[in-house]
Amino acid sequence: MTQTLLRPVQVDELVGLYEAGATLAQLGRQFGVDRRTVAAHLVRRAVPIRQDGLDGLLVAEAAALYESGLTLLQVGMRFGVSQQTVRRSIAAEGVTIRPSGRRPQSTRVAAEASESAGVKSHSIGISTGTWSVFATGV
Repeated sequence: MTQTLLRPVQVDELVGLYEAGATLAQLGRQFGVDRRTVAAHLVRRAVPIRQDGLDGLLVAEAAALYESGLTLLQVGMRFGVSQQTVRRSIAAEGVTIRPSGRRPQSTRVAAEASESAGVKSHSIGISTGTWSVFATGV
């Protein structure tokens, strides 16, 4: 893999774009480097790194959706964040995280009921045998 070295003027631009709201991933794509490299440049320039997550009202809504039976993945897709971000955000609010794995039938029925009530969610699955990926919801 080739290494991309950024010139000081490019790092100046990177810092300015980050301070204007660009994400590490966006800057990595724009400058052709990994997001961790972007973070390293920012740290060297003493720029505080923002933490991704859900803000106030969204955390409450995410917690309610999770407690209604949706999975962390489904809630994350609803808000455009990872399931780990959802886990971290709602656990910090005191929500008990369910064990991973298949949910009991009663929980799946509750999740499907909330989805049919207008809650937007997504489902991603992979079948065994030949790999096939499917997505539902929106």
